[in-house]
Amino acid sequence: MRILLIEDDAALARSIAALLRAGGNAVDHVASGEEALGIVAGEPYALVILDVGLPGIDGFAVLETLRRRGERVPVLMLTARDALDDRVRGLDLGADDYLRKPFDPEELEARVRALGRRRGGDPLPVLSVGSLTMNRSTGDADIAGRVLDLRRRERAVLEALAMRAGRVVPRELLIGEVFGFDEPVGGNAIEVHVTRLRTKLAPDGPGIRTVRGVGYMLDAG
Repeated sequence: MRILLIEDDAALARSIAALLRAGGNAVDHVASGEEALGIVAGEPYALVILDVGLPGIDGFAVLETLRRRGERVPVLMLTARDALDDRVRGLDLGADDYLRKPFDPEELEARVRALGRRRGGDPLPVLSVGSLTMNRSTGDADIAGRVLDLRRRERAVLEALAMRAGRVVPRELLIGEVFGFDEPVGGNAIEVHVTRLRTKLAPDGPGIRTVRGVGYMLDAG
């Protein structure tokens, strides 16, 4: 998933970003609400992780602005506050989930996975496309029991295609979901990962078709 992390605590932000990237996600980080509001509309984020206690425009104001703009991206709010009124306010403004600091890293990962599945329209953790089975919670994938050894970005590309099996996924959308905005992206970065995936899926897995000039499609089975 492509995730926007809005957190002004630099040390905490580094820890969260490292945790999520290790799980195969692309993470962009900004430290203020003003920065966040300036980039959300132009990027295909699957999830926003939003700290309530931001300097300047706080998390509640950021969330309210996003929803007023019509942004439907799921939002997970982080807060050091324990007041019920704050949690109710966030949920009423359109937050999808709430996590109180300090939190266990495993709980954060689980909530992120759940919100990602909800956004994809499928609350179940397992994707099945023909002989391919992919567990989005663990990142494991196999072809009829044959375990696939996938690198982090290969896994991200395969998940993005599997979620839209039978449909063409534009190359630009794949880049947006797999790479953060501060990560260098070579001209053939997606092509390299797709080529590796084709080799690993063959001979008994679903094929990946190139739609020239547009993107890629995972055969639906």
